[in-house]
Amino acid sequence: MSSVLFLFLSHLGLGVAGTLLLVPAVVGVKFFRFNAGLGSVLLLIALAFRPVAAPSSSLATVGLVALVLATGALLFYWATIGRTLIRLRPVLLWITVAGGGVALVAQAVGMSAIEMGPSAFLTAASFFSSVALLGSACTAMILGHWYLVLPSMDVSFLQSIVKFHIVSTLVRTVVVGVSIGVALASWESPSGAGYDRYILSIDGVFLWQRVLFGLGAPALLSYLTWETAKIRSTQSATGILYVDIFAVIVGEMLAKYLLVATRVPV
Repeated sequence: MSSVLFLFLSHLGLGVAGTLLLVPAVVGVKFFRFNAGLGSVLLLIALAFRPVAAPSSSLATVGLVALVLATGALLFYWATIGRTLIRLRPVLLWITVAGGGVALVAQAVGMSAIEMGPSAFLTAASFFSSVALLGSACTAMILGHWYLVLPSMDVSFLQSIVKFHIVSTLVRTVVVGVSIGVALASWESPSGAGYDRYILSIDGVFLWQRVLFGLGAPALLSYLTWETAKIRSTQSATGILYVDIFAVIVGEMLAKYLLVATRVPV
């Protein structure tokens, strides 16, 4: 369970931090302070739940150091918002993104090194697409809520982040589809059954829930959000995004569980 929480919280925290680069500064200091604080807390909790690696695992050490660096840069970014070092803050965000990227690659390669582990490339693609989906859903929801604070904001800000959310949902769906296709061709359970048998078994209900809640629902809800944002109905868009972020969280939590349980990066 600690591995599931570690992966989910670290991916959500990195997603929140990374998507701040897509939001213009005119949204206001408080928005960036809130999101940077949220991302920092998520990463700190993730580090607390990190799985214990073998003492000789240099890869795990590299991943941990990179994640600690990303967390430290984000905390420093949060601490300097609205104060001095204005030019340094974008650099701190990029350090967070770069450190997070190294940590994600290390996590993916580490998973592939486990017995019956998945493809490192597919796992890395799954992790990066998960970060984009989680981050875009969370940031879009908070930005939509921010129109209640600053109703004069240009609606194009919300439209841009929702557009990114739609793209990240499509990319995530493609990655999951490829992973399932590879599993159907090569995966085998300890009993010798193939992935097709797993999908149709009782345990396969978690995969179906992951696909329906984590991919189908966000695809529909992000499209509805886009349509409401186009007619400048920001309150309606925000209400839809509340449901959307819940569906994304459920889907990605199930995805981490399925990765740990079946070694398939869905």
